Amino acid sequence: MRNLKKIAVLDQHTIDKIAAGEVVERPSSVVKELVENAIDAGATAVTVEISDGGKKLIRITDNGGGMEAEQVPLAFLRHATSKIEKVEDLQHIASLGFRGEALSSIAAVAQVELITKTPSAICGVRYVIEGGKEQSLEEMGAPEGTTFLVKNLFYNTPVRSKFLKSDMTEGNYISALMEQLALSHPEISFKYIQNKQVKLHTSGNYSVKDVIYNIYGRDITKSLLEVSYENDFMKIEGFVGKPEISRGNRTFENYYVNGRYVKNKIITKAIEDAYKGFLMQHKFPFVSLHIEMEGNDLDVNVHPTKMEVRFARGPEVYDGVYDTVRRALTKREMIPQVSVGKDEPDNSRNILRPGAVPEPFEVKRREQLQQNPQRQYSRQAQPDTIREDSSYLSGTFTRDEEKLFAGTLRREEAADVTTSVSKQKTFTTASSPETAAPVSSPEPPVP
Repeated sequence: MRNLKKIAVLDQHTIDKIAAGEVVERPSSVVKELVENAIDAGATAVTVEISDGGKKLIRITDNGGGMEAEQVPLAFLRHATSKIEKVEDLQHIASLGFRGEALSSIAAVAQVELITKTPSAICGVRYVIEGGKEQSLEEMGAPEGTTFLVKNLFYNTPVRSKFLKSDMTEGNYISALMEQLALSHPEISFKYIQNKQVKLHTSGNYSVKDVIYNIYGRDITKSLLEVSYENDFMKIEGFVGKPEISRGNRTFENYYVNGRYVKNKIITKAIEDAYKGFLMQHKFPFVSLHIEMEGNDLDVNVHPTKMEVRFARGPEVYDGVYDTVRRALTKREMIPQVSVGKDEPDNSRNILRPGAVPEPFEVKRREQLQQNPQRQYSRQAQPDTIREDSSYLSGTFTRDEEKLFAGTLRREEAADVTTSVSKQKTFTTASSPETAAPVSSPEPPVP
């Protein structure tokens, strides 16, 4: 007979480790949670600095509202949040975070240091917590806002650290995350520093196109089409790319729901269906869409990482996204303008050759050109042609005249041939030794 195991309530330390496994998967998860907290705090400038792919150090600084000294220890308790107070608030979530699990999960698997100050406080607060255990709480001078220092991620769970990728790969995950955060919040200035090198810095001037230019460059930015759509429950704004900037994966398909970067099959299918007929197979477009809707039609409490959402009116969301993208692709701007039956303008210019302009010593020629300027123009237009006098071409020859000229030419050619042959014979006879006349010896004188 098997021994039945008894049900036991887990201790707080074990609970925190389990929750950390759901929320904190890699260093990019820590950056995502802390930057979203900074955005919810009203920050207009956020700086993220990492070293060694975020495994050794993550520093996040913002100029938000900060936290009061007595509220700091409560922020690291499980399910402690300032975003919601009762269950009805889940239906009208306007913030990026609301679960109250991020700080406690991060503090359970890393060494965390928090420095914060509110605008009304005289001095700031420094709070240190390691492995879920509070180490110190003290006052210190600090600027307005909040600074998080997360060191030695997964230092007390070596099994988790084994599954992390290389420093470069983890840094690339964070870099891609910062790009999405910058695109979803163009009103905030983001600065991303990796191993003391600035990889991204946006201005925060509310222009999505400037952020796209900063991230993707000029070639993609100049191939964008602006879109706008609104109905009774949803508003869509953003940019879609022309078919010429497609690529072989979906990394260019970016859309944000209420300022939150998410992935949803309905929106993805609507975008790709709208591009059918414009792209080759296995090619995916560039889009950056900002979707806003009321909380009643949206459910963000689906996954601990809040990367998935559900729509109460899915078919209407599909139709809205499809119509928005399709309308932009079928506008007149996408149709090339071809002129039929129109002569192209001749932009060629008359080029002066060296022989077209008289030299300084050609006095007579310059006088002739001054008397007859038309001759100069004709030579400039066709400097390589010789113009004959029109008097030779004034009339046509009759048949008898043509025969006469033809016979005269034949007789002259025959005479030339006869003369050349006779000259050749004379030269050959004179130079031959056999036909030469004998030389007579002188006769003796007669006595």
